[in-house]
Amino acid sequence: MFRSVMFCLVATAGAALLAAPASARETVAFNETVRPGTIVVKTKERRLYLVVSQGQAIRYPVAVGRAGKQWQGETRINAKYVEPAWSPPDEVKRDNPKLPDVIPGGTSANPMGARAMTLSGGGQYAIHGTNNPKSIGTFASYGCVRMLNDDIVDLYGRVGVGTQVVMAP
Repeated sequence: MFRSVMFCLVATAGAALLAAPASARETVAFNETVRPGTIVVKTKERRLYLVVSQGQAIRYPVAVGRAGKQWQGETRINAKYVEPAWSPPDEVKRDNPKLPDVIPGGTSANPMGARAMTLSGGGQYAIHGTNNPKSIGTFASYGCVRMLNDDIVDLYGRVGVGTQVVMAP
């Protein structure tokens, strides 16, 4: 039985896999007042920060929502998935009617990549890997946060369900 995740699509579904660094995370100074364990996504920077201690975070490059698809606010991780199957949401299906109803997890056509962590709040957003590493560092998604597969695997292992996520401008 498929466990399908209905969330964002990469803007370039079906794109060929392109060379990119396996991971691009680094530990950096982070002097904002959020509790350790919090994920902060800075949309304009196209960076995700996992606060590991006061004054320090692990920074990951990400792709974020394209114009008209960005959002701000606080939410939490409500579920975690390994190589999830993906069902395009209605909006994505309208924009790409030839997409199948479900793309199995672990396939090169699946835009969710190696891991996905869904976000609460009634939306259809997730922090997930990608089958299009060239998109990292761009405004490309329908509102999801997209990461290199090695980076989402790393982040997935560091956080749990209930982790606070802050989407900042």
